Amino acid sequence: MTAVATERDVPTSYVFFAMLRRDIRVARRELPFFLVRTAMQPLLLMIVFGYLMPKLGVMQKGYTATLLPGVLALSLALSSVQSVALPMVTQFGFSKEIEDRLLAPIPNHLVALELIVAGTIQGMIAGIFVLPAGRLIMGAIPGLALSNLPHILGITILGAATFSALGLVMGCAIQPQQIGLMFSSIISPMIFFGCTYYPWKALDKVPVMKYAVLVNPLVYVAEGMRGAITPDVPHMDPLVVALVLVGLLYVFWYFGKRAFLKRAVS
Repeated sequence: MTAVATERDVPTSYVFFAMLRRDIRVARRELPFFLVRTAMQPLLLMIVFGYLMPKLGVMQKGYTATLLPGVLALSLALSSVQSVALPMVTQFGFSKEIEDRLLAPIPNHLVALELIVAGTIQGMIAGIFVLPAGRLIMGAIPGLALSNLPHILGITILGAATFSALGLVMGCAIQPQQIGLMFSSIISPMIFFGCTYYPWKALDKVPVMKYAVLVNPLVYVAEGMRGAITPDVPHMDPLVVALVLVGLLYVFWYFGKRAFLKRAVS
């Protein structure tokens, strides 16, 4: 009776933030592996497309103003979605570690919410790492406007939260043996058609593609980043970007929570 009473007295917020602190501590302990997993591809892209090709004269030097926001969005999105989806696949699969989380004295949907918050923080850390690294690798970026700090911070949080929620959907839907399929059939097309290497308005010459890529959430994060840190490059209206990301965040959270609760009781 005493144990039950004590458990009931623990505030929900205390348990929520205790789980969050645990996840952050684990992420901090694995920070080198985390950065290699999430930042290696963006760094290689910046070295090849942002440093080597302009040096060789294959691309104009001003291209870095288009590339940096795209690579930043890519890093943020990949780290957020992987930080939630990959552990979910294993914890719901063979390891069954999810059972430890579900034993916490808080509602199950808050367990899912905590995973999204932890993924959002990890996505922001990846973005904070890639931004100065890109500046160092590619040199001076034409029109770089880091003074738009509230805009940059807003699109970073919104983009990371949206992809963390997408990670929850994917982590609940994909079986461990299908993890390779997730990268080849979902992540790879998302990267190449996510307007990371070119602005969305440049697709005016290919109208079908211009509207087809709008189903890709990475498009809005990349365009939002362009509007925030290199506003001279053509980009989507920031208000449209923010509204779409809020809508996607709600949709992904709704379906992710449903899938999580369904698997949690099965």
